[in-house]
Amino acid sequence: MNKLILVGILLLWNWGVSQEIAVAKYAGGGDWYANPTSLPNLVKFCNQNINTTLNTKVGTVEVGSAEIFTYPFIHMTGHGNVVFSANDVINLRNYLTSGGFLHIDDNYGMDEFIRKEIKKVFPDNPLTVIPANHIIFQKPYAFQMVCLKFTNTIISSHKLLGYL
Repeated sequence: MNKLILVGILLLWNWGVSQEIAVAKYAGGGDWYANPTSLPNLVKFCNQNINTTLNTKVGTVEVGSAEIFTYPFIHMTGHGNVVFSANDVINLRNYLTSGGFLHIDDNYGMDEFIRKEIKKVFPDNPLTVIPANHIIFQKPYAFQMVCLKFTNTIISSHKLLGYL
């Protein structure tokens, strides 16, 4: 009986709870706040089309803060320099190896800087190119073509714990 009550409490606790996502705030002067409508638009699309319950209020979180662990998904964007402190590196590594997801959008000019900083986070785990036919581009919507604005743009990821 106690187990049944506990299950009921847990179900009620999670009923209607929405996930929160945030923009990552970082040092270096690279416009971490660029493109302020991108995440609200993503949230709206996901909630309407793939039945998520993402909170429409998008947070802001510093890469080196403990608060980062309250967000399952963080988004990073900008136009230039990115600098991670030693604390940022450790915190971000812990966040990612604990199951957190970091989406990086090079809003032009960030690529060379973020690659150096990500190498600090995972020095023995290089970025891997994701091929256009990878399942991530097939579900739930199939991409017939990945449109690249700039020819040097590469969609890449870390293979972490055996997963892309």
